[in-house]
Amino acid sequence: MRKIFTLLTIATALLMAQCKQPEQKVDVSPISDATVKKVTAELVKQHGDSQKERIERGVAQVAMLWRITDGTETDFEQFCTTQFVSDDAALEQLFNKLSYGFEMLNGYFILLSKELMKPLHLDWGPVTPIDELFGSYNAAAHLNDDLYANKIAFITALNFPYYTLKEKTEMGENWSRKQWAYARMGDMFTSRVPAQLIQNFSTVNTNADTYISEYNIYMGNLVDDKGQTMFPADMKLISHWGLRDELKSHYANKEDGLAHQQMIYQVMKRIIDQSIPQQVINSNEYKWNPYTNTVTKEGNEVQATPEPNTRYQHVINQFKALKAIDEYTPKMPTYIQRKFEGEFELPVDEVEQLFIDLVSSKEVREAGKLISQRLGRPLQPFDIWYDGFKARSGIPAEKLDGITTKRFRDAKAFEAELPNILTSLGWSKEKAKFIADRVKVEASRGAGHAWGAEMHNDVALLRTRVPASGMNYKGFNIAMHEFGHNVEQTITLHDVDYYIMHGVPNTAFTEALAFVFQKRDLDVLGMKEVNPDKEYLETLDNLWSCYEIMGVSLVDINLWKWLYNNPNATADEVRNATLTIARDIWNKYYADVFGSTDEPILAIYSHMIDNPLYLSAYPIGHLIDFQLEKQFRGRSFAAEVERIYSQGRLIPQLWLKKGVGEPLSVTPILEASAVAVQKLSEKK
Repeated sequence: MRKIFTLLTIATALLMAQCKQPEQKVDVSPISDATVKKVTAELVKQHGDSQKERIERGVAQVAMLWRITDGTETDFEQFCTTQFVSDDAALEQLFNKLSYGFEMLNGYFILLSKELMKPLHLDWGPVTPIDELFGSYNAAAHLNDDLYANKIAFITALNFPYYTLKEKTEMGENWSRKQWAYARMGDMFTSRVPAQLIQNFSTVNTNADTYISEYNIYMGNLVDDKGQTMFPADMKLISHWGLRDELKSHYANKEDGLAHQQMIYQVMKRIIDQSIPQQVINSNEYKWNPYTNTVTKEGNEVQATPEPNTRYQHVINQFKALKAIDEYTPKMPTYIQRKFEGEFELPVDEVEQLFIDLVSSKEVREAGKLISQRLGRPLQPFDIWYDGFKARSGIPAEKLDGITTKRFRDAKAFEAELPNILTSLGWSKEKAKFIADRVKVEASRGAGHAWGAEMHNDVALLRTRVPASGMNYKGFNIAMHEFGHNVEQTITLHDVDYYIMHGVPNTAFTEALAFVFQKRDLDVLGMKEVNPDKEYLETLDNLWSCYEIMGVSLVDINLWKWLYNNPNATADEVRNATLTIARDIWNKYYADVFGSTDEPILAIYSHMIDNPLYLSAYPIGHLIDFQLEKQFRGRSFAAEVERIYSQGRLIPQLWLKKGVGEPLSVTPILEASAVAVQKLSEKK
């Protein structure tokens, strides 16, 4: 998972806020249409018809953002006539100065956030109330207001017009890099939200993130109906990531792996429906049978108290914080639209249809039959995480753990190995050192994340769990994923020609490279796979990963649609709705593959709680991952990564067209999967 705070997402974050009191009124612009027309005509007369489009767009944008506190209509007119820049050289100079200023503000505010959140993200002992207060403090909360007050925001909006996604799609292919950079500058100021609302969202979001970061299950305390334990006594797994990865690891456990997986799945169901006893969350004081849901201490049964829908209260808190800004953004009046069309730059309807096309495909069903054959049993619901298409799936976890714990004793040891990891993947020593020098590794409290730098003199952070015994294989696999983010973050900051273009089109594109790196974990360990079926296996692994996470994403999207239709729902109602939606999606697209109905498993992902509507980035990322791997085949991996990612923040479809020669689509993975299933089935 990546913590992303680019200029675009800061602009998006500035839109996110908690509900205002009913008596408050949304500020409206005092600038009349007549004044806009008058100012536009005056500027066109002064600067010529060649500037007409810029003038029309810029004046209209400033008028929309202007408030009574910014001045009178006369002040507005004077501002526009004195601040509009038509000379190309002067406009470029303004662009460069704005870029530098935004880099400094953006970079140092993000650096401050990184420092203030260390007690929450790093394992520095118990989280105290003061840690949460500092961690939720948003030092940039007033930045937007300040930039409007001192007119920097208005100068930017006047001189660098905003283009809609439709306009970028229609015109962007013929734009120069400078034109794209100017258009991205125009994305900076498109709405206006009070500072207190921004700060309030920061608090709500941090609280949810802390809740998830502290949600651990002590696996050694789980018991079956005979009172027997089956997991190591010291194993502590975070939900959902740790539980999922432990479940996946047991596909290599031929002796009793199935029993382990079934118990983990039972734990997951208890978390989803909130019947999990509160006593066993992040505590090793009690023994817990997740099947009977009984809790004991020192052999005596203890009255279990279910978690009081805390999980779903955080969903409500996030929803209210985000819905509050709807009336401030009439062009994108829901968070769903802002997230997809605004941030992802992919309309939600198109994304949803993309997912449905894959999860309902015959190729998925044929892959399911193949998996059942390989397992030698009917599929069970948790087989959405089937791991048998990966080369490492046949390597015992103990062997892999032995290799990684010896090589990566702690976070510093992993950091020291970053240049070697890069050279093993094809980077030159010089470039490997350049990238590695700009990444700092820290042992995390939660599952881990990557947090990129936002200015050239800062470093990207790689945070991952590292037990005292050393980094186990699961931790290394996750760390490789996060390092993929860091490589992207470094390339797209330092190798992109314009700072305002730095980054990727949306988070799916950094997830794609993270997946690419994660798949190369065995290569880095010197255990390169020579299986002649590798290409087919990787194709089906990608297909099955898409199948799993697209269902999860459909649940996430449909839950948010439900929330908008039921804005005053209680936590209990949100829980029931989540279960209903998850079961409905399962019954439509999964029941015929797995042979069971009404399964809730698609609602387990923690991102639904602490990162609203982020989940769609993963399946989009898987599709991009597959298209990238096609492009890498037969070419220099390192050189292609640098070429493709140095494009920076184009819109998604144009980035893909220029990078890999085709738009985002499920067709490539489905076509390749049909061939892969046929080839692997022939060998049965």
